[in-house]
Amino acid sequence: MSEDFDGVAPLIAEHEEIERAMADPAVHADPGRARTLGRRYAELGRVVAAYRAWEAATGDLAAGRELAQGDDAFAEELPALEASAAAAEEHLRRVLVPADPDDARDVILEVKAGEGGEESALFAGDLLRMYLRYAERQGWTTQVLSATESDLGGYKDVSVAVKTRGVPTDPADGVWAHLKYEGGVHRVQRVPVTESQGRIHTSAAGVLVLPEVDDPGEVEIDAGDLRIDVYRSSGPGGQSVNTTDSAVRITHLPTGITVSMQNEKSQLQNREQAMRVLRARLLAARQEEAAAVASEQRRSQVRTVDRSERIRTYNYPENRIADHRTGYKAYNLDHVLDGDLGPVIASAVEMDEAARLAAAAGGQ
Repeated sequence: MSEDFDGVAPLIAEHEEIERAMADPAVHADPGRARTLGRRYAELGRVVAAYRAWEAATGDLAAGRELAQGDDAFAEELPALEASAAAAEEHLRRVLVPADPDDARDVILEVKAGEGGEESALFAGDLLRMYLRYAERQGWTTQVLSATESDLGGYKDVSVAVKTRGVPTDPADGVWAHLKYEGGVHRVQRVPVTESQGRIHTSAAGVLVLPEVDDPGEVEIDAGDLRIDVYRSSGPGGQSVNTTDSAVRITHLPTGITVSMQNEKSQLQNREQAMRVLRARLLAARQEEAAAVASEQRRSQVRTVDRSERIRTYNYPENRIADHRTGYKAYNLDHVLDGDLGPVIASAVEMDEAARLAAAAGGQ
């Protein structure tokens, strides 16, 4: 093994160990545990595949050099073999740059109306539709967990779970790998439906993206740390929409995190959904705390934990979409709002990868 890639050996060993564990039927009896192992297996699989390809390319190059010493025909093939070996080495170096371990996770995405009243709530609804359409294009499944509608049909707040079908074979295909860059303030410039004089207004909505917890044991919650309140569900304007106390509000006393659910008809179902969101928020809080302690090791140079950051502007009169972190700009806002979000997200992925490569190079 090359001295440059000595660190691959323990990763290959871990990959083999997980492969053996996944062959045990008992592991698959626990879906959460199986998914966690599958996510790590896929992450390590990229490293193993890249290392095997590098081994094969360097082996071919060594054999070619030996044969070229006595045969000019083989000497002519050396440049191509050298190029292949160099490309395989570069790919392996990229794969070995520490990636976000959450990339293959599913997410809980929350959209909240901000400044702008009803116009902001309508824009929150437009953002929700954009994400649902994008998820559909990616072949993901979505489930609205909770929603508080506004009087004009927008959303004061809405939470949706976005999931892949099975464990991605490449973590880069995971939901978190794509949507983690969406957190922040999204600004809209357009003529509101409530504006009678045709003036352009600016309003905003906030987006929060949380990696979902696969295994409940990953985030342990003491029942004594919870305060659970029940109440009647309400709709736009505050009117009661059912006659039983099915809505649930759970407060995690040590952190003050509160989650409310009222979409399901059953109190038990609302409680289960609230616990699902609570675990995701506690995981995110734990990760943010760890990132703050070791800020120089933050996984992403683009994604920010500052939820007040304005990340993007949607300008309707100019049909323009602009990402303020990456400099991406295009005049196809109508297509983006219909779910064609790929190029916008790709600009964030590329910037993040460049930053991580630069950080890895600087640490060598």
